[in-house]
Amino acid sequence: MNLKKEFWSVVRFGITGSISTLIHYGVYCLILLWANYNIAYTGGYLVGLLCNYFLTTYFTFQKQASKRNATGFIFSHLLNYLLEMALLNVAVWIGIGELIAPIVVLVIVVPINYLILRFVYRSKE
Repeated sequence: MNLKKEFWSVVRFGITGSISTLIHYGVYCLILLWANYNIAYTGGYLVGLLCNYFLTTYFTFQKQASKRNATGFIFSHLLNYLLEMALLNVAVWIGIGELIAPIVVLVIVVPINYLILRFVYRSKE
């Protein structure tokens, strides 16, 4: 394992994740003005997902878009989405506010998501 390469991959993942998270959270807050938190979270997730795929592919892992990595990305994010929705509902249920709950959820799922995506993009290396 090349530690320098891995370090910069993690840094790029952090930048990509920060951008995607801000987009996701911004859309979530906008939709939350008119809809419940589950619908708002889903809308934000979908918009963030599109941005995240292109940033993850080209910037984080410096690969070309392909059917293989798109399929792996979508599958990993489907699992991620289900985990996030479950955690979001638990967070709201235990009394964490609807504006803070998504942040708590992301703190838990971001490391898991990195490991899954690292496998998707690096499994052939």
